[in-house]
Amino acid sequence: MDNTVNRAKQFLPFDALKGLKEELRKKETEHQERIELSEESLIELENKFNSIEKGCSIKIRYYKNTSYIELTGLITGIDYIRKKIQINNTENINACDIIEILKV
Repeated sequence: MDNTVNRAKQFLPFDALKGLKEELRKKETEHQERIELSEESLIELENKFNSIEKGCSIKIRYYKNTSYIELTGLITGIDYIRKKIQINNTENINACDIIEILKV
């Protein structure tokens, strides 16, 4: 009888990535709508963008892939013409996705 139970176990479903389905479902429901900034907020944000310099530490909040991300790091590149900023040599952010910049 013990042998029959062990043989039956091999046919049970196996979830190699336990919890992945639940996390994916949770991510699907966490979709955030893009925030429309007021004219005053856009002007203030543009002034902050133009005042930051390479090498400064900042905290930035921006929209990426259906949700808002908060990142603190070192500015490693700024493109004032294309309106992009690079943080920690890894994250390239378009100015139009940014909703908040704070110097740290």
